[in-house]
Amino acid sequence: EEGPRENARSVSLRIIRGRGEGLAMYLILLGPPGVGKGTQGVLLADATGWERVVTGDLLRTAKDAGTPLGTQAQQYMTAGNLVPDHLIIKMVEEKLSTLSAGTGVIFDGFPRTEAQASAFAMMLEALGRTIDTVVVLEADDEVLSKRISGRRSCPSCGAVYNTVLAPPKKDGVCDVDGTPLFHRADDHADTVQNRLNVYRRETEPLIEYYDGSKAVVHRVPSQEGPDEVQSKVREALGVGE
Repeated sequence: EEGPRENARSVSLRIIRGRGEGLAMYLILLGPPGVGKGTQGVLLADATGWERVVTGDLLRTAKDAGTPLGTQAQQYMTAGNLVPDHLIIKMVEEKLSTLSAGTGVIFDGFPRTEAQASAFAMMLEALGRTIDTVVVLEADDEVLSKRISGRRSCPSCGAVYNTVLAPPKKDGVCDVDGTPLFHRADDHADTVQNRLNVYRRETEPLIEYYDGSKAVVHRVPSQEGPDEVQSKVREALGVGE
């Protein structure tokens, strides 16, 4: 069984090194809340020039622009309901349609459930694409709890800080635009365990799902600082510093 896995890995690394010629890599970042998916996604996108796709950003952009999909999504959000998977998938498809064939893509924290993953795979198949690689970021619950409860966000530009790992230069204020930072309700210590439980129940099964697919799955320990973890991610992908 190691042979096919190694062959797939060799193909995926050739795709990375040959980006710009034909189809570039489609990669998913998976991991529990607080593990650093957003940070690693930004660092990897900066290092490779790949496009980072975050469904929350797509929703906000579509809603603010008043697009047909954004208007539909807003109706669900206004009613206090989750935006259905088919709308999320359609927004992702719309985003991919704007990218050239040679653009690598990092799907940051998406899909979140097996139902999303299945619908996503069907959409990609229709485009003649598939997921090449999945990077699973791992850390124990104690580390995750500290990271989540220490997180602070800027409501204006979306920048995220951590009071322990990556504090702002001035306490409580965004480095980018000076906006006061806020502590999201779901980042409070008393909600952290519930978020982790939801991840274990709904998203963690995706690791097994992609283990059974043609994608190469890399598990990366993520207890250290962002730069150290990024080095491990790039090493796993065969991307030079």
